[in-house]
Amino acid sequence: MRLLFLTCICAFLLVSCKEKAEKKPAEITQIEAVNYESFGNEIIADDAIAATSMANHYKTMNVGDSIPSKMKAKVVSVCQAKGCWMRLDLENGNEVMVKFKDYGFFMPKDIAGKEVIVNGNAFVNEISVDEQRHYAEDAGDTKETIALIIEPKKTFSFEADGVLLIP
Repeated sequence: MRLLFLTCICAFLLVSCKEKAEKKPAEITQIEAVNYESFGNEIIADDAIAATSMANHYKTMNVGDSIPSKMKAKVVSVCQAKGCWMRLDLENGNEVMVKFKDYGFFMPKDIAGKEVIVNGNAFVNEISVDEQRHYAEDAGDTKETIALIIEPKKTFSFEADGVLLIP
């Protein structure tokens, strides 16, 4: 009888000491859905590095070096003939020339000032005078500006296999 009485007291103490779980209202986390416009291969926005970080990578590269990359940057200009290349701002006075793998896709011509995420290979290139003049012509530069191009130029380049245009 004593054992039954002690067992009941212990059970009562355990039940009375047990904290009641407070029911908290479910936290609603608002995740901003971004509807990117996609070009080329399907890519995701995750893990894209900032343009300034990419600029630091470019500084350590030599002509012919290449690294797989994904970066987010602002569009400076786009080929006005058909959208077959674009220049992105590296936020330090430098730009990167982006072309599209195997001319597999083109970008809209009116996206200057918008942000994009590009996925592909970053590399350092030397561009001939003729090629520089061709790009200047495509960009709509004046004949006087084009005539000032007289020597090859080391440039930061990028071959994109996929691009996300941020609305």
